[in-house]
Amino acid sequence: MASRGLVTARPGRRAVPGPAAAPSGGGAPGSTPSRPPAAAARERGLRGRLWAAPPVLALAVVFLYPLALVVRESLAPGAYAQVFASASFRDALVTTVWLAAAATAGCLVLGFVLALVVAFVPFPGGRAVSKSIDVFLSFPSFLITLALLFLYGTVGMANGLWTDVTGADSGPFRFLTTPWGVLLAEITYFTPFVMRPLLAAFSQLDTAQLEVASSLGARPLRIVRRVILPEALPALAAGGGLVLVMCLNEFGIVLFTGAKGVTTLPMLVYGKAVLESDYAAACVVAVVNVLISVGLYGLYRTLVARSGGAGAAREGSRRAGA
Repeated sequence: MASRGLVTARPGRRAVPGPAAAPSGGGAPGSTPSRPPAAAARERGLRGRLWAAPPVLALAVVFLYPLALVVRESLAPGAYAQVFASASFRDALVTTVWLAAAATAGCLVLGFVLALVVAFVPFPGGRAVSKSIDVFLSFPSFLITLALLFLYGTVGMANGLWTDVTGADSGPFRFLTTPWGVLLAEITYFTPFVMRPLLAAFSQLDTAQLEVASSLGARPLRIVRRVILPEALPALAAGGGLVLVMCLNEFGIVLFTGAKGVTTLPMLVYGKAVLESDYAAACVVAVVNVLISVGLYGLYRTLVARSGGAGAAREGSRRAGA
């Protein structure tokens, strides 16, 4: 008789080992039978949905429901046609776009130059300046505008110094109440949002490339153009996309500068809803502003994802070359 765990061999053939007989009950004595993987996965999925239900419900009540009310109010008969046909909406749309684009361009140029200085030019207090950028990001926008008003406002320090020196009745600095004042305030406030990703990208830059380029006789501008700028392009794109979205929705800077004739889409929403009580028109402008912002935010997330992928690819190629 063949021993347990062997398959009985036919006459003239050698016995081969077979699977041991499983004990009755589908497992070891005294153990509970395990559930199928599909059942365990379904249970985990159900448990995850139960945990996700409260925050999703809170989000729906706090955000999605008011947004749905705005969209529903904007669907009033003739509301979109009336708003799109108005000159105030077209002017506000053009003003919003050109201010956001110009502020983004200014932030990219100024942020790149300042990040280069902080990252590659040693000077006393450079580390403190780098750390202070994170603090600057937490400031509200109206605080920067208020500081500019103290400096360059009609009764600010610059005009006061001018009148004290020249004896004139008023000073020459009146640009804060113009679109250029709004542009200056936005560039001042949003430049650190470009510097932060640039400094993070510069910290991962292989300094050996800079040393090799310098040893080969490359001038600083050539090093910046050929070595540093290609590494900084993903961070520049990500920071610029974020600044563009934020400038499109900026309200406090335009309001606090008191710029005459500068009406952006957020200011138009405020005017229609609060000053004119035209809620349907205000909701139409708000929906347009949200659609533009969401589209640009999607573009920003795409650039951030590509920036991470490009950075990982460059790091991998450097390690492979090493």
